[in-house]
Amino acid sequence: MSNLSANLSVPAGLPAGWRLERMTVLSIPEIVAIELRAYPFPWSQRNFEDSVRSGYVGLLLRDAHGRLAGYAIVMPAVDEMHLLNITIAPEHQRRGLGAWLLQAVADTARASGYHGILLEVRPSNGGAIALYQRSGFAEIGRRRGYYPAADGAREDALVMRLHWPTADGDTASAHGGFRP
Repeated sequence: MSNLSANLSVPAGLPAGWRLERMTVLSIPEIVAIELRAYPFPWSQRNFEDSVRSGYVGLLLRDAHGRLAGYAIVMPAVDEMHLLNITIAPEHQRRGLGAWLLQAVADTARASGYHGILLEVRPSNGGAIALYQRSGFAEIGRRRGYYPAADGAREDALVMRLHWPTADGDTASAHGGFRP
């Protein structure tokens, strides 16, 4: 696979003045601020720091004023990418930005030679599941007790995958590409 961070792909359709950039350690405080507002069980600052140190790729979505509106963290694997976190700030949700950022992740992965994307999502996160299904992801499994939940309980994770054909025509999945 080629270097994912060298192949940032920006799909069309972003509002005027908005931009996509790479995450750095300097952007972690503003990422954590959104994470804390967006989730009842957020990633910690250390989770984000470890992602940068491990060489994972972070994509940041900034509005026309340079304010962070969303982010995605991906971990390159052998031939597909693992989407670890994708978040749109609560005040920017329901405007198509999640689909746009997911498209940017898929386009970047494809441009880097990866054959698909794998992710986990809470079964209780109906909005995210609907976005992933509209985008061509299919459920391929379940991880029992994967996520923390209220009162010390655990919630399963649905494992979803998007796979597109390779240059040699391999169509290992019925899902032939990203469809926003």
